Amino acid sequence: MGQTARVSAVVWIAALSLAAWLWLLLCQGLFWRTDVRLPARTAPERWPSVCVVVPARDEAAVLPASLPTLLAQDYPGRAEVFLVDDGSGDGTGELARTLARRHGGLPLTVDSPGEPPAGWTGKLWAVRHGIALARAREPEYLLLTDADIAHAPDSLRELVAAARSGGFDVVSQMARLRVESVWERLVVPAFVYFFAQLYPFRRIGRRGSRTAAAAGGCVLLRDDAAVRARIPDAIRHAVIDDVALARAVKAAGGHVWLGLADRVDSVRPYPRLHDLWRMVSRSAYAQLRHSPLLLAGTVLGLVLVYLVPPLALPAGLAAGSAATAVCGALAWLVMAGTYVPMLRYYGQPLWLAPLLPCTAFLYLLMTVDSAVQHYRGRGAAWKGRTYARPDAVADEG
Repeated sequence: MGQTARVSAVVWIAALSLAAWLWLLLCQGLFWRTDVRLPARTAPERWPSVCVVVPARDEAAVLPASLPTLLAQDYPGRAEVFLVDDGSGDGTGELARTLARRHGGLPLTVDSPGEPPAGWTGKLWAVRHGIALARAREPEYLLLTDADIAHAPDSLRELVAAARSGGFDVVSQMARLRVESVWERLVVPAFVYFFAQLYPFRRIGRRGSRTAAAAGGCVLLRDDAAVRARIPDAIRHAVIDDVALARAVKAAGGHVWLGLADRVDSVRPYPRLHDLWRMVSRSAYAQLRHSPLLLAGTVLGLVLVYLVPPLALPAGLAAGSAATAVCGALAWLVMAGTYVPMLRYYGQPLWLAPLLPCTAFLYLLMTVDSAVQHYRGRGAAWKGRTYARPDAVADEG
């Protein structure tokens, strides 16, 4: 009797996992599709002025591959680049000036904001300083981009055309991350896949939808929308600043769009698991609002959705429970099938799709580690700065 009850419970758990995957497949905004790219656009009659703001802290290693691509933007209107050297110790600011002299192109201003006051994350304090410098030029748009992002020559032109044509206040592209090392191949496509699952791109761009997100590496923002949403002051203590920015703009009545990039790439390498672990764990618990209940729910959800299917299949076969095995196999098949488009987008072999549960388990451990680091007082960090305040992301919802 007891064994029958255990088998029955396993069947129900496997069936619940399958039901979760069918719901994700059909009802979560088609998150698994990778065809959300820059929307239809036409060149405006008058190209608006744009200021590019680049917060940079200890970025000398990646700047030679990224900054020249910004300076070389083929933009028909007035554009200027502001790089904010946020207390770098590796000569980032001087290197930026050298690159500008060597490559020419758009005008470049390099400045430093000083140490951030209490209540500000270092990155957003740098962004605030850059926006203040930019507003002296009275731009219509701000392009907020990270120091590790390389842009195709027509990137700015296409972003502005998309914003103008679609009436968007924010047009953001998720830069294509590097996938060269073994760990990058295993973890990076899943990182974008999980992000899209949390924030389905189609819902973000839909008027009236409450879903809001952006990708901090490439955010074109109307300056008047930034003023209405009080950006960046309203999100000054946000660790996950891109999502917080999009939510603030949308809450102020703005129209936000986010999609995958074709020709905007991150040049930052993550060769070791340790590097990727730090990238994820830096903000994972902040995403959960530092809530133990949300952490427990997330762990249980990851186990049910990603770990149960590959465990249910052999468990069902071993116990002679066809229902358990079939539910586990079908859930695993749906999981792998929804992952295939992201692997294709990143040019990765499709045999990685069935390994998604292994990657999900790594993300589970990273999330738990993020919580452990928080309660040890280490908090979230950006470029050597640690933000341990418990309310550091209280407004990120």
